[in-house]
Order: sequence, then structure tokens, then C-alpha cells
Amino acid sequence: MIANFVELLPVLDRHRVEFILIGGGAGIVHGSQRVTTDVDVVYSRRADNVARLAEALKSHHPYLRGAPPGLPFHWDVPTILAGLNFTLITDLGDIDFLGEVAGGGTYEQLVPFTIELLAFGVTCRCVTLDRLIQLKRAAGRAKDLEAIAELQAILDERNRASQA
Repeated sequence: MIANFVELLPVLDRHRVEFILIGGGAGIVHGSQRVTTDVDVVYSRRADNVARLAEALKSHHPYLRGAPPGLPFHWDVPTILAGLNFTLITDLGDIDFLGEVAGGGTYEQLVPFTIELLAFGVTCRCVTLDRLIQLKRAAGRAKDLEAIAELQAILDERNRASQA
């Protein structure tokens, strides 16, 4: 299934969840043609933001992706505070909430490497193209390493255009 940015991001926006779009979604925003199957965001772990995050997904039946059916799981503030990174399935699609990301750190550490823009119908923070490439290198997964070539080509083209 293709990632459902058009429904998931507005839910976060309506609840004023502080997040940064990373992963394939950020790649698409920067011009990538690659398809992604989930939405990846780094979220602020401040208590008020965690409360808004818990509320935002409550009615969309979040459950741990890959967990056996019936495993007890409650998407609430204590669960989010006790964990860090969550890979979820919801009624709106798959989403990964990362309290910390390899190569980028926490929300607060990543904010200086973001831009605010209109993406998928909402104004949100998105990691810069330079930092996205760094995050993908740090992740080191085969799919991330494959994406780097395209992202680097986009960055090189932008740099050439800005020098012209």
C-alpha cells in the first residue's frame, strides 16, 4: 500500500502535533519519484505534544505493525512516554513515529535542519534535502542507500541551478 500522506498529516496538523516529516515523504517533497509505503515523522517528546499525539490517533485504531493480533496495546500518553519509536498501522495507513532517528537525533536536535512548507495539504516541518541524505546514510538500509543516488542528483541539480 502507498503511504497515505493526504489523510495522516492533516490529522496530526488538526491536533497541533509537533513533528518533522522525514523518510520517503520528505524525499517526495524534495522531488523524489520513489514510492513509499509509510509516513515517517520525528515527533517532539514534550508532554503536551505527546498528549496531542495520543489524542490525534486514538480514533484511528493504532496498533503495532508486525505484532501478533490480539497483543495488548494501548495508544496513550503512558505508552508513548514509556517507548520511543513506534511503527504503527492505523485505519489511515502505516506511520512511524520516531522519538529519535539515527543520524539526526531528537525532534529538538533536528529542527535546525528543517524547512517549513506546504506538503500534502498541510503546512509542516520537513527535513532539508542535505539532512535527509545524511539520515538515509545513517540508516544504512538497502532501500535507503538506493534512494541516496536520486536524492544526491536532485541536490546537485539544485546547487547547479542556484549558481547559474
